[in-house]
Amino acid sequence: MIPGEKERPIIRMYRVHKRFGSKAALTDISLEINENEFVLISGASGAGKTTLLKLIYRGESASEGQVLVDGMNLLRIPRNRIPELRRKLGIIFQDYKLIPDKTAFENVALVLEAAGHPRRFIGKKVKSVLRGVGMEEKADAFPPSLSGGEQQRVAVARAMVGDPKVILADEPTGSLDPDSAGVIFSLLEQYHRKGATLLVATHDRDLIRNAGGRVIHLEQGRLITGR
Repeated sequence: MIPGEKERPIIRMYRVHKRFGSKAALTDISLEINENEFVLISGASGAGKTTLLKLIYRGESASEGQVLVDGMNLLRIPRNRIPELRRKLGIIFQDYKLIPDKTAFENVALVLEAAGHPRRFIGKKVKSVLRGVGMEEKADAFPPSLSGGEQQRVAVARAMVGDPKVILADEPTGSLDPDSAGVIFSLLEQYHRKGATLLVATHDRDLIRNAGGRVIHLEQGRLITGR
């Protein structure tokens, strides 16, 4: 939290269950995350970390329970309001999910174009954010020509360009070498210090040990610690 600010939950989950057919992915999850909080979601592969993040950005819907993000009840909002929800969020994927035939600049600009911002604003904003992640000189490069660390920097820029209230990062350093992972995590910390709420799903024990945020642990779809 920023010193002096009153805590206010921005994400709330109440008795949330998620099933895929007969398989339970998440079971009875109740959780509150405050504005500007830094939370790490730990757990082995298959524990439910990615599913939990998907419920927050409505990549999936809960089978039971309630999920609220910044006052929006995600089980009640119609599909045409999902873009409004996602404008509040910055999402970083482990496998980057960059469009290969668009440049780094174009990949980042898509977020602002979808939100209807004018072209002049988009140009200035994207250049500023790419500069902030150290990728200004590779703005015209296509993702396949970039290293994994460089692609993830572009993915971070894309997540941040809309000034989101909440950043969701799914194993953001999982496929990177230690040096690149350190750079990415430093970038995430910078945005957290600026006021964003940060949720990072990871099985990286060093990251969990050194990050300093609150840690919640999932085991076979159940919340073991961090209530």
